[in-house]
Amino acid sequence: MLPLMEIYLSKVLVKIVSCPIEDREFSIYSKKKLEKDGTLTIPDFLHKEVVSDLVKEAKSCQHLAFYTKSTHNVYLTPKSEEYDEDHIFNKQIISSKGCITTDQIPENSYLKTIYRSEIFKNFIANLVDEKALYEYEDPLSSINVHYASEGQELGWHFDNSSFAVTLLLQKPKNGGVFEYVKNVRDSDKGDFAFEKVERIVEGTLKPSILEIEPGTLVLFKGKNSIHRVTPTIGDLTRYLVVFAYNSKPGVSLSKSAQKTFYGRTVE
Repeated sequence: MLPLMEIYLSKVLVKIVSCPIEDREFSIYSKKKLEKDGTLTIPDFLHKEVVSDLVKEAKSCQHLAFYTKSTHNVYLTPKSEEYDEDHIFNKQIISSKGCITTDQIPENSYLKTIYRSEIFKNFIANLVDEKALYEYEDPLSSINVHYASEGQELGWHFDNSSFAVTLLLQKPKNGGVFEYVKNVRDSDKGDFAFEKVERIVEGTLKPSILEIEPGTLVLFKGKNSIHRVTPTIGDLTRYLVVFAYNSKPGVSLSKSAQKTFYGRTVE
């Protein structure tokens, strides 16, 4: 018999008819699509009433957000003297956002129900070829809500992690568009793809656009696919949830990373 939380997830929160995450055939289909496209979007993953409640929750917590504006290269690494200052490796990109952490999200939030659900974790684990997925040991990093107000953006970059799981709660009036170019490099072979990356950053190579509406669950393989979110336009803030998992238990984000991303550290 399923635990009450699992029944709650599958019957109340998730639109189980259109998103049957317990169904083997749906899981096989989703995995094939992720492997083929490098991205998987599941529209209307949550009931509209649930999305509406989560938007209200995100808005009520927004005053807790830590805001940052930083510069970085597309590889998320320090500059290198091996290359000229104007080389694409050293070119600095701007990113800016607000963020609240797991411990700032209410304990009874639907987000924590979804994140901790064995049904949900098993579904994601199967898609990314992991035997199991685990939450972060530290109380900050497992679930983050990102806020992008007018003018804020996520600059071009490759991810350090092999996959990302996100859930859009609110889209802005304009802007806030997820753009990407699939399979630009092969990071396992040390490929930087400088020429192609430069064309993308300079705007001479047109990216693909991922159409995302509120309530859409997205899995994205961003280690080799460069991507960004364009600046928010208008007075409606973009709310995006990031679900972060590990392939082994007991992992915490480093203290320096905690300070950079969240403005504070925890023991």
